[in-house]
Amino acid sequence: MARVVLEHVHKSYPNGFVAARDVSLDIEDGELLVLVGPSGSGKSTVLRMIAGLEKVTSGRILIGDRDVTELPPQARDVAMVFQSYALYPHLTVRENLGFGLAVRRQPPAIIKERVEAAAESLGLTAMLNRKPAQLSGGQRQRVALGRAIVRDPLAFLFDEPLSNLDAQLRSDTRTELARLHLRLKATMVYVTHDQVEAMTLGTRVAVMHEGVLQQVAPPMTLYREPANLFVAGFIGSPGMNFVRGTVRRADGCMFEGSALSLPLSPLDGEAAGDVALGVRPQALSLVPSGNDAPWRGTVFLVEALGSEQIVHLAAGDVKDLVVVVPAEQRVAIGDEVGIHVPANAVHLFDVRTGMRLGA
Repeated sequence: MARVVLEHVHKSYPNGFVAARDVSLDIEDGELLVLVGPSGSGKSTVLRMIAGLEKVTSGRILIGDRDVTELPPQARDVAMVFQSYALYPHLTVRENLGFGLAVRRQPPAIIKERVEAAAESLGLTAMLNRKPAQLSGGQRQRVALGRAIVRDPLAFLFDEPLSNLDAQLRSDTRTELARLHLRLKATMVYVTHDQVEAMTLGTRVAVMHEGVLQQVAPPMTLYREPANLFVAGFIGSPGMNFVRGTVRRADGCMFEGSALSLPLSPLDGEAAGDVALGVRPQALSLVPSGNDAPWRGTVFLVEALGSEQIVHLAAGDVKDLVVVVPAEQRVAIGDEVGIHVPANAVHLFDVRTGMRLGA
């Protein structure tokens, strides 16, 4: 396995569209790095440049000790798993798994040994003589994974490999991928738009938006210490609540927003002026409307999820404030409630730059 390094990689097309802007990444040997972002963020373009399927406009890509920027895909020694399974329908699972090795004229004994080892690790041993049409979607995706594994490449590249699976299969295959990474200790770069996949799979997560790398950090660092408004809103489910307001320092540090006044710590109040206050739904709590809560709202939707409830409120100018409460708490549409905001759960963002204050 090998380290993968991107140095100031830029990708633009003849029509002027820029898919990746000055992307620099250092992916350690054995790391599983997840590239996450919405559609059009540039994450798949970055992966395809690592694979050699897209030409780099400027910058360098290194895999191991080699500069592979100008090398064709077959010379980079990476294995890619796509969203579509791309299996040969006329070949058996065994033949599909060993196809890449056979093309490289590996000895039959080596092919047999690697195919059977990969099949055992992915639970495909009993299916080796079946054709793809006889497999479920999850089994076909495991064959696609196995075909990459048998090659023993320097790095594995995954381009949204689970997006065609249903919810239960996604969860099961995600678990298998995590186990596979632990067992192989392989360098993996994984692209997804699904933040659940990103947060549960990644050693580190790289968040992209409009071709720009926004933040690279371990999953919980992204959640607790987002670098900017985009990361704060994109990471976490439900997304972070935002309230526009100002920081006033006349009588200590106070946030003044729509129907909300909240004392701030000195660090939060270092920059006075227009800000966006962010607080996660899980940090808020609902109390009876008569209590001395800094915020009040009216419930207009309750989503019961079994273990918890997602409550939507109208609170001042905020038309959809989201609060996550325990399943046992009694909440009904039309209730007037108080909203408790823990001061230590608040993030402040500069509305001009989008950057988090105090970071």
